[in-house]
Amino acid sequence: MTESDVPSAYVRDKRTPPPSREELRARIPGWGADLDPADRPSYPKLQYPADTGAHWDFPERQPGAEGRERSIEHAFVTPAFGTAQPLHGLSGAIRRLAYQRFSEGRLAHWMLLIVGDRVDAWESHLRSFVSGRPDVPATGLRGELTHSGPGSREGRSDKRHQVLDPVVVAGPWLAAAGATALGARAVVRALRR
Repeated sequence: MTESDVPSAYVRDKRTPPPSREELRARIPGWGADLDPADRPSYPKLQYPADTGAHWDFPERQPGAEGRERSIEHAFVTPAFGTAQPLHGLSGAIRRLAYQRFSEGRLAHWMLLIVGDRVDAWESHLRSFVSGRPDVPATGLRGELTHSGPGSREGRSDKRHQVLDPVVVAGPWLAAAGATALGARAVVRALRR
């Protein structure tokens, strides 16, 4: 990688000098109204070059960047990145599509990432069924019955809403179980014919 290929966001020193005050005043009406440091409490922070303590011009690149997801706005993956959760399955394909096709400024990018997260959650639930140790939905129903559920809500502002909590948590599980039962019944009927 040559020096000209490195984006200025990742280097310690800027490569191009900023325009002069006269150029900015000529180009932007009203520019320079805040030039007096007494008018700006953040002035000491703006002094450059700041002594950051960095011992490098460009940080050392982490190996393994090939195949990693990166936004289309960037020339390459950031110098350091996480590798703990590699993309996998259908959810990984959805996330890769979000990074390959859409800019981070597009709603489609973020919606695909959210869909990928939901698909990943369902993939995890399905894997738990295959493993023989299925996820137990945490509905709180047992606590409602054994630990004075209604009495524990006395004096709380969200008392009316808590009645719906078990329905919201258990509802998708019950719907999935019902859909599975209906699907199995349809398959059995089709095989009998």
